[in-house]
Amino acid sequence: MKKAIYKTYGSPKVIELINTEKPLPKSNEILVKIKASSATRADTMMRQGTPKFGRLFLGFFKPKNTSLGTGFSGEIESIGNEVTKFKIGDAVFGEKLFSNGCNAEYICIAENMIIEQKPITISHEEAAPICDGFLTSYNFLKDIASIKEGQHILVNGASGSLGTAAVQLAKVMGAKVTGVCSTKNLDFVKSIGADKVIDYKNEDFTKSTNKYDIIYDSVGTLSYKNCKDVLTPKGIFMTPVLSFGTLWHSMINYKKVKFAATGLKKTEELKRLFEDLVSLFKDDKLHTNIDKSYKLSNIIEAHEYLETGRKVGNIVIINS
Repeated sequence: MKKAIYKTYGSPKVIELINTEKPLPKSNEILVKIKASSATRADTMMRQGTPKFGRLFLGFFKPKNTSLGTGFSGEIESIGNEVTKFKIGDAVFGEKLFSNGCNAEYICIAENMIIEQKPITISHEEAAPICDGFLTSYNFLKDIASIKEGQHILVNGASGSLGTAAVQLAKVMGAKVTGVCSTKNLDFVKSIGADKVIDYKNEDFTKSTNKYDIIYDSVGTLSYKNCKDVLTPKGIFMTPVLSFGTLWHSMINYKKVKFAATGLKKTEELKRLFEDLVSLFKDDKLHTNIDKSYKLSNIIEAHEYLETGRKVGNIVIINS
């Protein structure tokens, strides 16, 4: 089978598409023939080895995990003899973290991990990125911010994968949403539910008199220092993007600044959040926004596009 790897940190050109043996499921695992998988900004940061201090966890001189992709959607081709939840032919989707990678033709995953039946109302392409954008943002909104009906949240990077998920989720949870994005994406962000949109090129929200209960910086371009004056007295600043400044502020001012790596949560906690999302998608309350799809053979082009910063919604890798 084919799979995408990178053996050294660097530009998209370091990505290789290799041939390797198709994995065999263990007794508690299923073998998924992947139809679509995710490609994210987080993938590009790990491939680049940035920020540099993150290499303490990723591998200082070269990556410990050379595989790419965490979100997937596909069909079960075979199962282990202890599997009871799924059967051959089932359409499934989910996420496999710190593994042998989902930007591949096949993957094995234990049935008790982050995997569920794919709702018939969404395609494999729409399902594959859900655990990257929606699961991360739902963790921040529900578990970290404990967002409440009527609160005002500002989402920075509202047109990206995490941002589009956060805008939709916040509206479903009853919040008032202000989205920050570029000029060309203003109408799009409003169309997915934002009550107000701000063009960051023409307006600096940190200089306004508006106050926010939550500022969710989904792209890591803000700082708590610059945002603290527009937070309510109990307001919080939160981001999933690791930086030294955010890490420092989250340690000395942990009630106001929140950083978290969603993938490090316990599997049981992630499954709880994931099951909520599956229900919301089944009820047609959430939608995946796909910017572009690339064949697995063109994954380098996908990463090159990710690095332009022009992505709107999600990038999907498809297997033909």
